[in-house]
Amino acid sequence: MKVKKTFKIITGFIVFLTLPSILFFVFMFFKYNDDLPTGEQGQQADALAYNMLDALNYDAYKNTNYLEWTFKRKHHYKWKKNESLCSVYWEDYKVDLNLNDKALSKAYVHGFNIESDMGKDLIKKAISYFNNDSFWLVAPYKVFDYGTERRYVTQYNGDPALLVTYTKGGSTPGDSYLWLFDESGKPKSFKMWVSILPLKGLESSWSNWTTTESGAMLPTFHNIFFLGIEITNIKGTY
Repeated sequence: MKVKKTFKIITGFIVFLTLPSILFFVFMFFKYNDDLPTGEQGQQADALAYNMLDALNYDAYKNTNYLEWTFKRKHHYKWKKNESLCSVYWEDYKVDLNLNDKALSKAYVHGFNIESDMGKDLIKKAISYFNNDSFWLVAPYKVFDYGTERRYVTQYNGDPALLVTYTKGGSTPGDSYLWLFDESGKPKSFKMWVSILPLKGLESSWSNWTTTESGAMLPTFHNIFFLGIEITNIKGTY
């Protein structure tokens, strides 16, 4: 009898913990899960993308050689953009990435160079970190990257939006982002159709912009529902 009672208590406790989570996910799925919108490729889409770049002073970003930032207080970056070199720091690790030739990348633990399988794993992890964390910093400037497709989308309220699909490169090729704009043409948010998220069409803010010494405009915070992505220690120089 005691075993049965204990089993019922444990089962009840598990249901108590999991049921709200299941109900919450079902609610989110039906309320926010959207189909990928359709749009038209061509001059109209490209013009919308150029308008966004103009609103963000793309020339200043293009001429920025050095970028430094901290992502969610966990990963720190020192990126020599024009040389395709980036040092990635987290915990006791450092990886010097060569973004043009990954074989030239080097990994360190407590300052000691690691060339074993552990070093290869650290380099692989640093690349994944860089692909994700740099995207949250400079994604608007990547709308004409190699392998991108741009589509002009008309929203339900008649406002234009820009759908960008990355068919190549990065850690998750095939992801799509729908950029939404304020009156000046500056991005205010995007909706995501990405492989790592179960919900499609989740919206994230692009806000709290800062202007670096070089003039590049970069975000310091993103809000996704009740979650926040903080980007700190941003520096940008020629």
